[in-house]
Amino acid sequence: MGSRVAVIGAGPSGLAQLHAFEEARKKGAEVPEVVCFEKQSDWGGLWNYSWRTGLDEFGEPAHGSMYRFLWSNGPKECLEFADYTFEEHFGKPIPSFPPREVLADYILGRAKKNDVRRFIQFATAVRWVSYDESTEKFTVTVEDLAAGETRREVFDYVIVATGHFSVPNVPHYEGFETFPGRVLHSHDFRDAREFAGQDVLVMGSSYSAEDLALQSKKYGAKSVTITYRTAPMGFTWPEGIDEVPQLVKLDGEVAHFKDGTSRRVDAIVLCTGYKHHFPFLADELRLRTKNVLYPANLYKGVFWLDNPKLMYLGMQDQFYTMTLFDAEAWYARDYVLGRVSLPSRQEMAADIDKWVQRESTLSADAEMIDFQADHVAELLADVDYPKFDLDLTRKLFRDWEHDKQESIIGYRDRGFRSPCTGTEAPVHHTPWWEAMDDSLETYLNGPKEG
Repeated sequence: MGSRVAVIGAGPSGLAQLHAFEEARKKGAEVPEVVCFEKQSDWGGLWNYSWRTGLDEFGEPAHGSMYRFLWSNGPKECLEFADYTFEEHFGKPIPSFPPREVLADYILGRAKKNDVRRFIQFATAVRWVSYDESTEKFTVTVEDLAAGETRREVFDYVIVATGHFSVPNVPHYEGFETFPGRVLHSHDFRDAREFAGQDVLVMGSSYSAEDLALQSKKYGAKSVTITYRTAPMGFTWPEGIDEVPQLVKLDGEVAHFKDGTSRRVDAIVLCTGYKHHFPFLADELRLRTKNVLYPANLYKGVFWLDNPKLMYLGMQDQFYTMTLFDAEAWYARDYVLGRVSLPSRQEMAADIDKWVQRESTLSADAEMIDFQADHVAELLADVDYPKFDLDLTRKLFRDWEHDKQESIIGYRDRGFRSPCTGTEAPVHHTPWWEAMDDSLETYLNGPKEG
């Protein structure tokens, strides 16, 4: 019997892994049996948009953190598949900052082209993964959620591709219990129009705080106050959005801040991050990390140090997304296929330490972008992933950072050059701040007349 590979999750990183194996098979490689378990009833991971919050239709914790009206907050050129370009998918160049529906259509377009859906078992939750040293095999316990039946399967390799933006980190502040408005984590944010006419408090100082504050104001919030713990984001916000120091407590509907100021608020959105959470993995297999660019115990950012037959994809804090997932998936595939070999545990540990130490010296975003680009470059150097201009993406990220400082509501109106085709992206027909309809049809073809 040939070897078997379990892939847990059919979001962007899991789909990248299935695609990588399929690309090898198409080129004549003998590929092991690959089985992907997906607890949702459809593919796409976070891009599988659902109105559900809290629990899904099976009573499982809702995976999705996706909201309506999300647009890419980084240039699409920095996440373009080198083997399936935006131009190939849409038949023409498109602007650099697409909305949710457009990006999801693109990501799934490549998965459909290679028909990797046939490897996925949907509505199937992984309940437990253990490893037997004597047999050198993993036992994976899964539950068919629709049938309510549990079974065990044996695998030679396990690849964890569940992501880490679905289990919210929820802090507590004095007065939350008696606050008369709504308190929600960004995980449960779905439609910014809910907050029209309200005074909204957004807690956090990273990308989700930035975007949900803008979303809420764009779709009609009366005011948005952003409270930060360490430092403000410091953008030139549009009228009606401002930043204040850390929340101290709530007194009814009045929020009190560290600088002694206070203001009345109607709703509180917690943009306080997510937890790496793998309750289905045995203790000795379970990654424990904060959201960092190079988690400890993962060689090449992929291989579990104590047992490299267990691999993790996309566990890093991310500037690069799809590009990083592809690089990791190709490397994981080539390890399984015997095309790349790993050094001793001691050498792997030393290499991890080198990267972790380098990350500890980083402060500016430009340094972090270079760090992750170097990580991607190191992975790609050993595999046959199609060539693209990785150095151009470094420049695009820097230009993007500059554009955001120049105009937080206007940076999405820029166009960038593709690192895969060299094509310059057109400018979108409607400035982002004025574009209320984010549908694929309107984005690609312009607003309907009349």
